[in-house]
Amino acid sequence: MGTKQTVAPGSQKVAKQQVKNVSTSPTSATTSASTSNTDSKKNGRRHQEANALPPQKSVIVAYVLWLFGGIFGLHHLYLHRDRHAFIWWCTLGGYMGVGWLSEIFMIPEYVRDANEHPQFVQSFVAKLQAYQRPPYSAKRFLGQIMIGYLFGQLFASAIPQTIVAGIDFSWLHWLIPLFISLGIWTVGNIGRECGVLWPCLLGAFVTYPARYFIYDETYSLLLTALVSALAFDAVSKQWRRTPPRRRSPTERTLKFTGALCIYLGVWGCVIFFNGTIPDEDGGEVPIHEALHNFLASAWWTDLKQALLDTYNYAQHHGWYETWREVFESMDVDGERNAYKVLGVSATASQADITAAYRKLSKENHPDKVKDEALRPAAHQRFIEIQQAYSVLSKIKSNRRRKNKQSNSDEDAIVL
Repeated sequence: MGTKQTVAPGSQKVAKQQVKNVSTSPTSATTSASTSNTDSKKNGRRHQEANALPPQKSVIVAYVLWLFGGIFGLHHLYLHRDRHAFIWWCTLGGYMGVGWLSEIFMIPEYVRDANEHPQFVQSFVAKLQAYQRPPYSAKRFLGQIMIGYLFGQLFASAIPQTIVAGIDFSWLHWLIPLFISLGIWTVGNIGRECGVLWPCLLGAFVTYPARYFIYDETYSLLLTALVSALAFDAVSKQWRRTPPRRRSPTERTLKFTGALCIYLGVWGCVIFFNGTIPDEDGGEVPIHEALHNFLASAWWTDLKQALLDTYNYAQHHGWYETWREVFESMDVDGERNAYKVLGVSATASQADITAAYRKLSKENHPDKVKDEALRPAAHQRFIEIQQAYSVLSKIKSNRRRKNKQSNSDEDAIVL
């Protein structure tokens, strides 16, 4: 009995090309033997590169990344599904983890897709034979509408509602259809489906003027996203018949980081131009006005001047000396504050410190305070005096020990 052999889709092209190369005339093969050998080697390398399997991904690693970083799309980055990871990053796992949880049974399929596993290739070829275009998917279509609406609403919220620096930015609302269509196009190009941008972009711009008839912005943006998704589904959607090009880590990082910077930049505009903070009177102050007032405040002016003075000091005395001065002024060991609490100078001896401590302890002992309301404050003052004495005694003791050690080392030197 003969065994049935499974032939990979790419190997058929290689076989046909090999047959074509072999079926040449004997005369030409004799006259150009060296050239033929060189070309065959080059063609062999190309065929090997074109049909080589990608680096194999692990289902276990994908599940670990899904569990500990799935809401940020780490498992999709691992599987080279960068668009899917970007959407998960923007929505924290598909609208607060809903999409993340639904992927628990989809990860093995994603891994087979990334590995170009024969089982996945066979099922994908069967889909190509059964459907000329990708069939309707309610899950993907709903995701396109939701992401398109999110991007459109986010950009609408980022447009300044007031005149800034004498410029009226209200005309930017005409770019809202662009962001809606970008969201729909991004979702539509995830996985083995793809499509061009212009049909959903055209549908969004044609539908967007409905905002002048539908006064509720929520419904007008939702209608724009719906029509744009329908245009993509009806005109643009098609199969991605070949695996996506294997981009280098640098290229992937630059594109993914650039997309995130744009997304976070829009969020920054939302907060800066249209965000508000409460004031002391219960009112609300726009964040850009509050920031302007803060930069003009005396506190910021003094801080900026102090930083400038520190920089100028460092230019003349060196950064090491500057850091030493800053470190000492921070009083990390509490020595300066302890001198202040006990009321003694920095040159006071241990006897002076002990005398000041005993005097203040007697004067501020909580038992001498008859008023119950004043006793907690007296108790706190008494604790501060004890802590100050403990700090100075410890510092003085350490310095005496270091001085004795230094003197003994000098005596041990033999000239």
